[in-house]
Amino acid sequence: MKVAITNRQKRHPIGTRRLRKVAETILGALGYPDSELSVVITGDLGIRRVNRDYLGKDRPTNVISFAMGEGDFGDLNPDVLGDVIISADTAAREAEEAGIAFWSRLCFLLLHGTLHITGYDHERSGEAEARRMEAKEREIFALLENGGLV
Repeated sequence: MKVAITNRQKRHPIGTRRLRKVAETILGALGYPDSELSVVITGDLGIRRVNRDYLGKDRPTNVISFAMGEGDFGDLNPDVLGDVIISADTAAREAEEAGIAFWSRLCFLLLHGTLHITGYDHERSGEAEARRMEAKEREIFALLENGGLV
């Protein structure tokens, strides 16, 4: 598997090697051990631009995912899963509000975004699918915690 990590912000220190290991563990747990994933860590300004330009929402958010397996050419290279873009600024605020570590929140957002790329949805598919996604989040996050990655 290939996980590309790009850190485009400097405000919040990110251990990219450690984050790559988290991503690889998530992909393995989801049954995608040979797939490719791109992870971009940015600030609120960067994610706001993406949110505005691609989703029509002119505000920052915590995580945005783009699945490469969707659309007319989604089957060209099924091993390329897509992109997960995370705002470190929003993750830090959410961590502080929840009283948890920044790293824990960052890893959860990576997990959440990766689940979206692999077909999980909590927004458009109803309560049963939202519960299924939340259960998978709990399962894999526990795996990350037990493995000392979070």
